[in-house]
Amino acid sequence: MQFTNPSLLLLRNEEELLANNILVINHQRDGFLRELKALNPTSAIHAFSFDFADHLHANNISGVTSYVDHQLPPLNEIDLVIYYYPKSKPEAQMVFDNIRHLSTPDTRLLVVGENKSGVKSAEKQLKEHAAHSYKLESAKHCILYEFNQLTANPSFDLSHYIQTFTVRIAQTEFSAASLPGVFNHGKLDAGTQLLLENVTLPYKGKVLDFGCGAGLITCYALLNSPTLKFTCLDVNALALYATQQTLTLNGLSATLLLSDGLSELKGKFNLILSNPPFHTGQSTDYDIAEQFLHNIKRYMDTKSNIQLVANSFLKYPPILEAQFEQFETVTKNTKFAIYKAQ
Repeated sequence: MQFTNPSLLLLRNEEELLANNILVINHQRDGFLRELKALNPTSAIHAFSFDFADHLHANNISGVTSYVDHQLPPLNEIDLVIYYYPKSKPEAQMVFDNIRHLSTPDTRLLVVGENKSGVKSAEKQLKEHAAHSYKLESAKHCILYEFNQLTANPSFDLSHYIQTFTVRIAQTEFSAASLPGVFNHGKLDAGTQLLLENVTLPYKGKVLDFGCGAGLITCYALLNSPTLKFTCLDVNALALYATQQTLTLNGLSATLLLSDGLSELKGKFNLILSNPPFHTGQSTDYDIAEQFLHNIKRYMDTKSNIQLVANSFLKYPPILEAQFEQFETVTKNTKFAIYKAQ
């Protein structure tokens, strides 16, 4: 199995990977966890991710206990933490605070990441919270740090990291909650705004919010059509936690579903709404989009429709035309397009 560059850098320093009780955070879907277990055959190996797909990967590795949640599990006597630095610096700061909450004076923290992810920020973020820090190696456009004798964090409350903001769409205004690491943290993104400005909502029925993020689509729809029954689906446990906070702020409720794509979804829906998480413009995204639009049809009946927003330069029309009997471009600007298919 091919290893990512951060995993290769870790394995080049295998003498640093030996411990009795190890926690790996934000792990990659490669062979690193298997190699780590082989290096530590009698040790306890724990793997944590906010991402359900990462969890499914780790859960299939013998000798590894996998967790997926919106915060770290309450583990005791962890003597080594290995953290793959994320793309979001605020998310990293939140996780560092969480790590310090469960660490002991003997806990070593290894932080690895690609230069382009901003891993160099780890030094500044932990400067006041570690007695010693070392740059163990820099290679493959990555850096591996070690921090030890971490300052204890006596309490960790995820609610302290929530950012609330106001969303205004036409005559509808509501409060939203977000967390570091959740899509478009702290604001309404332009694509979702365009979708909500042009959405067509039924009076009643079952609706799926696919890739729900902080729950903005669901909240807006329920405030405008309160008899709808919503299922909010996301691969990220932080996103579902944020969605729940957004719903609670507005006195609303919905079913929350943690799922890798459609893997955990059941039942039929009258409407699917989505700002899909696969519109970066790379060619491989078309395969993902086509697979999603093909598979979502099994959760629709003849009167169901899907309404989604995508980058306007992506070639969605031929995919929609191939998968659905009817589709239309509802609106389009220089950045985004809204599509509706039945």
